[in-house]
Amino acid sequence: MIVRYGDQEVSCLVRQTAAVTGRIRIHVYPNGDVEIEAPSDKETGQIRAAAQRRARWIFQHRNAAIAAQRIALPREYVSGETHFYLGRRHKLIVNESSVQPSEVKLLRGKLVVTLPVADRAAVRRRLNAWYGARAEEYLSDKFSEISGRLNWIEARPPLKLMRMRTQWGSCSPDGVIYLNPALIRAPRHCIEYVIFHELCHLVEHNHSKRFFGLLTKQMPTWEGAKRELDSLAELVLAGHEPAFDRTVLHQ
Repeated sequence: MIVRYGDQEVSCLVRQTAAVTGRIRIHVYPNGDVEIEAPSDKETGQIRAAAQRRARWIFQHRNAAIAAQRIALPREYVSGETHFYLGRRHKLIVNESSVQPSEVKLLRGKLVVTLPVADRAAVRRRLNAWYGARAEEYLSDKFSEISGRLNWIEARPPLKLMRMRTQWGSCSPDGVIYLNPALIRAPRHCIEYVIFHELCHLVEHNHSKRFFGLLTKQMPTWEGAKRELDSLAELVLAGHEPAFDRTVLHQ
């Protein structure tokens, strides 16, 4: 489906599903792709008209995503560049030493990687292993804390960390929660938003008004956290492995 705004046009992927009720939902991805989710009973003309009414929004966010992609430089894994951890920038310091133990330390705003031979590939592997360990610890603890607050959860649901190219998290039909370990680079309140979002799916399995009402009751500030996470997707998380390419920009 083609959506136009001024002299711009974009081809949009349309997906009709019973999980969407009411108005259509539009997703803008960092690479400029646009996806439209619509109720299964909507006719093509209705979907096109609804998308066209939001053309300004689509192109505003599509152009911003493409611009962000141009300035999201790939990581070189050398001293001086910055890496994110829990939403904060930390300067990378590469320390080559055959005497000191191989390790990664977070020290006064710096990520210090010590290796006997500090080539870029080795630094990248060691740093990613550190991120993975921190993600497993922090996300698991935060998940337990939040799930323990919710009155519809009697026992902590199963949690798995899984690298995903198109999602920050998901809830399977049998109640398993998946979180993207890349979240460890995002601010704490953005992580909480994703966890609340997925745990609310244990009650409401779609994005209905009831779902968003439940999410708002549990985290009234979720919209601000989502917007911040959207804006950080490329600039904070791009360039790490793998490329996490969903911004979750909706309307």
